[in-house]
Amino acid sequence: MKTRIGILGLGGVGGYFGALLAQAYFKSSTVKIIFIARGETQKNISESGLKILSDDGETIVFPNLVSDDPELIGTLDYLICATKTYDIETSFESYRKCITPNTVILPLYNGVDATERIYKLFPQNIVLQGCVYIVSMIVSPGIVKKIGPYEKLFFGSRSISDSKVTALQSIFERAKIESYHVVNIEETVWEKFIFISTLASVTSYLNQNIGQILSNSESKQVYVSLLNEITLVASAKGLKITDNIVEETIIKLEKSPQGVTSSMHRDFLANHKTEVVSLTEFVVKEGIKYGVSTPVYQMILNKLSK
Repeated sequence: MKTRIGILGLGGVGGYFGALLAQAYFKSSTVKIIFIARGETQKNISESGLKILSDDGETIVFPNLVSDDPELIGTLDYLICATKTYDIETSFESYRKCITPNTVILPLYNGVDATERIYKLFPQNIVLQGCVYIVSMIVSPGIVKKIGPYEKLFFGSRSISDSKVTALQSIFERAKIESYHVVNIEETVWEKFIFISTLASVTSYLNQNIGQILSNSESKQVYVSLLNEITLVASAKGLKITDNIVEETIIKLEKSPQGVTSSMHRDFLANHKTEVVSLTEFVVKEGIKYGVSTPVYQMILNKLSK
């Protein structure tokens, strides 16, 4: 029997890492890669493949199957999910038939509450925590653009040690995915969340890209204030975040492509539904829960929620 891996959400993250898996295992006798997609995305990938644009050129890959039919998809050994956070519950309900108690679920979302939300839907399953560092985005359905060389995937569980989790790391390695199976995954995910939450909030609020924020002293001060607030929230939760997380996060931003912005900002500009609940409001609510004041986050939330 082949190991069946489903990729749900073929955007910048799911599309890029899904492409690496599809490329590596298209002719495999042991692993089957299934893209779960509908509409234009399904049609375009079925006809022309999933296209990845990068600094190195263009790559086109085909999965073993692309479908939105649970009957065709069948039951999965692993489900890697990378939709928007506001789609978690509805997307999982659509493919409940494909998930057995033995399915290992790996969420790769921008927020930090995905694992808990998925576990409520599937309390018998291994639901990992995970995050990625990559600059990538959808150009159009079935076409993903990756900017720069940086790509890292982290996953794991604080409480679970399972052979299927270890096997997943081997699957990633054979696909040449730079991945790390880590024990202190909650802190790792929160370090990424500190990066993405502040960036999404400040770019959307100021309507500026990374370079504009870093080069303007007032804009940068708003950004640093957000970093200080979210770091205090993380500390209040008891997370062992590195002492110089603010400085480290600023350095990460300085090393990022200066002309790009956050996916949430792009969604605001396109008048699409956004992840403001998971990326901005969540921090405000956690601050209230743990007695930490977050006035700049609140100010931004007030504007972005209008």
